[in-house]
Amino acid sequence: MRFPLPFRAFAFVLAMTSSQTCFAAEAGHPVAPAIAAAVADPGRPTTDTARDANRKPAEVLTFAGVKPGDAVADYASGAGYFTRIFAGVVGPQGHVYAVVPSELFTFPNIVKGIAETQLWAVAHPNVSVIFASASQGVRYPEKLDLFWISQNYHDLHDPFMGPVDIAAFNKAVFAALKPGGVYLVLDHVAAFGSLADVTDTLHRIEPSVVRREVEAAGFVFEAESPILANPADPHTAGPFNPSIQGHTDQFIYKFRKPKR
Repeated sequence: MRFPLPFRAFAFVLAMTSSQTCFAAEAGHPVAPAIAAAVADPGRPTTDTARDANRKPAEVLTFAGVKPGDAVADYASGAGYFTRIFAGVVGPQGHVYAVVPSELFTFPNIVKGIAETQLWAVAHPNVSVIFASASQGVRYPEKLDLFWISQNYHDLHDPFMGPVDIAAFNKAVFAALKPGGVYLVLDHVAAFGSLADVTDTLHRIEPSVVRREVEAAGFVFEAESPILANPADPHTAGPFNPSIQGHTDQFIYKFRKPKR
């Protein structure tokens, strides 16, 4: 069901004022040295650093809470933008699993990005590139501190990905994390009341859908961040549309696996 724009606007304001938003907290907490150093690493490719202004990696990773020694899964890692930063943050005592769902191999840009990540990982022993189906790519040789999925959670709902059994997927993520581990979902916002196929037509998803699905697996919603929010986004075009590319309204949800 779709609602008139005034109602949608009211709902957006209500959600922003009543949610557990951490913007003020983030503003009062400096970026950890390990994160700052990883983002500032002169070895990062220019294709990555050119995206920093839009992706705000230092702020987003600070919100996620990643730190040296962590075990991190970068699910649907694409060209390795976050994989490379994670590797710098977790250091030699940590490990990054760059997960490449086999269903994405139909996209030439993804295949190219994967090849680049593999080549880069040869010189970075704290990174493993995992090739598996979307459902099997949530299994790791150790328990994780952070499971990260950026701009790809919506794809799990799409036909080309299976579609994935969402309930089973989120339960597998729950099992993959240590007690107290973080599940972070960053994605493009779909308009309130969007049809279910908006994940395929506009590559977006309603934040409330994500929260409902993840909490159903046993996770506790801890916080959200407006770091990448853009209220001016009309939510009527996909993220690859030139009118909004690089400036979509994005939500960041942080969930935690209970310690008991």
